[in-house]
Amino acid sequence: MARYTGPSTRIARKFGEPIFGGDKYFEKRNVPPGQHGLAAKRKKSKEYGNQLKEKQKVKYMYGVLERQFHNTYTKACRLSGQKGENLILLLESRLDNVVYRLGIAPTRAAARQLVSHRHITLNGNVCNIPSAQVKPGDVIAVRERSKSLEVIQAAVASTTKYSWLEFDAKELTGKFLNVPVRAEVPENINEQLIVDLYSK
Repeated sequence: MARYTGPSTRIARKFGEPIFGGDKYFEKRNVPPGQHGLAAKRKKSKEYGNQLKEKQKVKYMYGVLERQFHNTYTKACRLSGQKGENLILLLESRLDNVVYRLGIAPTRAAARQLVSHRHITLNGNVCNIPSAQVKPGDVIAVRERSKSLEVIQAAVASTTKYSWLEFDAKELTGKFLNVPVRAEVPENINEQLIVDLYSK
């Protein structure tokens, strides 16, 4: 399956939470998509179904495909510590996610596009790889010729601050101070379900 480009609210309704951020359409119609709507909730969900649903939710949330997600999980297993936490922290360290967290883009999809279209620099060099891993001390900035882009200016106006990031709104430059601990990541994810799924 290729990357999903359809309506994001439909996916958010499928999982019952606004996984792509604030969504006024989700708030208006917070029921599962499809003809039967709330009737679909009456079906009993099984253990495997819950685990698969959680994995799919995280994939949509961070905008990664199956092979990328599996490779990230494999990498998380090689690190010391809990696999689930390592997985989330690796996803949080992706360049497109860091651009989104800094407030340079309104959504992760927009952040991915900014990176792909060469509007972002990593340590002074243009980087167009959204999955590039950002390390503590790395500096992420908007290219000089891209600073006037309307989408960037609008996003910066409503920036949320995170303890593991440092951002200069005037220069449009941010620094990745450290890898966050799991408790600092605000996303509603039960990573243990994903670990259980891959452990089968």
